[in-house]
Amino acid sequence: MLIAEDLALLLMDDESGTPAAAGTLHYTMGGAVLVELALDGLVDVRDRKVVLTGDRAPEDPLLRAGWDKVAEKPRSVDTTLLKIGADVWKQVVERLVEHGMVRREEKRVLGLFRTTSLPAADTRREDEVRQRIRAVLVDGADPDPRTAALTALLSASGALPALRPKLAWSGEVARRAKELERGNWGAEAVSTAVMRTAAAIAASSTAAVLAVVTTAT
Repeated sequence: MLIAEDLALLLMDDESGTPAAAGTLHYTMGGAVLVELALDGLVDVRDRKVVLTGDRAPEDPLLRAGWDKVAEKPRSVDTTLLKIGADVWKQVVERLVEHGMVRREEKRVLGLFRTTSLPAADTRREDEVRQRIRAVLVDGADPDPRTAALTALLSASGALPALRPKLAWSGEVARRAKELERGNWGAEAVSTAVMRTAAAIAASSTAAVLAVVTTAT
């Protein structure tokens, strides 16, 4: 399972499949791909530009598409997230359907309008990931790199408070979430490049959330 797939499971409503924080979905899903590439040692953020750190293209087609975008030329984090994230959601949903974790239901409303919903079919993976996030934020457990990345992305997107079942939200929980956004994961096995990339992604995603909120009000 890719970070992007776990993230989609957490963002999707279990009954309809509608994603939380839809207004900044491109940033969030692009961030999931980019941070996975960083964890694999394939990208870094230098002078506010996303650059390749090796010529080994990933085998997974979703990661390869992101890698190809970075390989074109160095771009700002904001631009890279939009370039990568433009169609990631649709691809990830298809993968979740293939995995049997989500099912596609089509029906007609009033016999005229066709609607599609994506209810959860197998929640075991989703439940496991939620428990890991809860352990980190509520119980203070040290996160593994993937859980740290997921939590940081959820927090930066503004979707973390909507996690089901809801977290026992407190100042300490919020502080831990923000620390993860900044790349302070406390994991010795994670490189500085990963920390730098994760923090840059979170900053761009947070700015996008603020822009959406400002526009809406």
